Amino acid sequence: MKTINIGLLGFGTVGCGMTKILLQSPGVIESRLGATLALKWIADLDLEGDRGVPVDESILTTDAGEVINDPEVDIVVELIGGYEPAKRFILKAIENGKHVVTANKALLAAHGDEIFSAASQKGVEVGFEASVGGGIPLIRSIKEGLVANRISGLFGILNGTANYILTKMTDEGRPFSGVLKEAQALGYAEADPTFDVEGIDAAHKLTILLAIAYGVPIDFEAVYTEGISKITPLDIKFMKEFGYRIKLLAISKDDGQAIEARVHATLIPEDAMLANVNEAYNALYIKGDAVGSVMLYGPGAGMMPTGSAVVSDLVDVGRNILKGAVGRVPALGHQPAGVEGRRIKSIDELETEYYFRFSAEDRPGVLSKVSGILGKHQISIKSVHQQGRDLLGAVPIVMITHEAKEASVQASLSEIDQLDVVKDKTVLIRIEDWR
Repeated sequence: MKTINIGLLGFGTVGCGMTKILLQSPGVIESRLGATLALKWIADLDLEGDRGVPVDESILTTDAGEVINDPEVDIVVELIGGYEPAKRFILKAIENGKHVVTANKALLAAHGDEIFSAASQKGVEVGFEASVGGGIPLIRSIKEGLVANRISGLFGILNGTANYILTKMTDEGRPFSGVLKEAQALGYAEADPTFDVEGIDAAHKLTILLAIAYGVPIDFEAVYTEGISKITPLDIKFMKEFGYRIKLLAISKDDGQAIEARVHATLIPEDAMLANVNEAYNALYIKGDAVGSVMLYGPGAGMMPTGSAVVSDLVDVGRNILKGAVGRVPALGHQPAGVEGRRIKSIDELETEYYFRFSAEDRPGVLSKVSGILGKHQISIKSVHQQGRDLLGAVPIVMITHEAKEASVQASLSEIDQLDVVKDKTVLIRIEDWR
């Protein structure tokens, strides 16, 4: 039986998961691949800590070059993360004629076109299933399983940290800061949680999905991005009263002319399937013209789920090696001639329903002033809820609008926030109902 040699760069959480699977399930993998996946090298700067994975010390090294330059290594697995030195290592491995598997969504969102182009020119594969959705086979499902479909919409919960925080805030009425500390203590959130809670991680993943779903060049800067750090228990209380739950959603829509690409806190009806994806789980709701609607759900991160996705790429690349069929499926699912630039809509062009919370003085005429400005900008009110005054004498006024244009919404709120009867900046949260 042929042996395919693997060189691992980065022996952290996901690297340990991949290694455990290779060591614990060789028979399963061999029966499905028809070859042995042999871990020839593990490179990491820190080899002292006990990771709970028994490996032969002779395959350990602190020198990534020893892995990348070994002529016997067939596939280099990059699990270092970040931009550098990961990018340099990947490009060098490709230059050396080695296939690459990576879970590095940030790197692919920023430099994916360069990496995929280099791989194509060299005639090697780049597998990246683990970069989006952890153990959920999102990339392969869109790239191969839904190949017959024109994708009209993607709606994704793609960050487990943010979803865990919003779940706890919704179910337990706790503030953002307290739940974030709990998430950090449990290992769901990093010491610096910026990428997770400000939507950047989800935007990286959406950038990759856009390229696969629509055949567009990778362009992270085109994705509008907001986070969840300003969400309050008060707003969640009102959302519940209106029949919504809040999620950090990655959203894209294709109307045939241009594409929406945005990540932000979003209200969705409480009976929608995505509304009931809780804790640290991920899900992607896909709308295709042939298949209709499909939702993929599961663990979006973690040692074993993400390690599973890495091994799935190893097997996929291994099958291609055995058959000499490199490039059989294009990295992003589209032939080069089929990749074309499409206009990505600015957020100002968005048309959707909105949730507003105004903090106003408790006196006659306030509601008419607010609604008058909204009406001037062609924003129609669907429902209103007014609460009793708070300890500072302000009254929360909550409105749900009919569909309105973002540019008009922003112009109206700019006027409203300057009124002398308005005590604080208006809270705006977008609403989606794609059913």
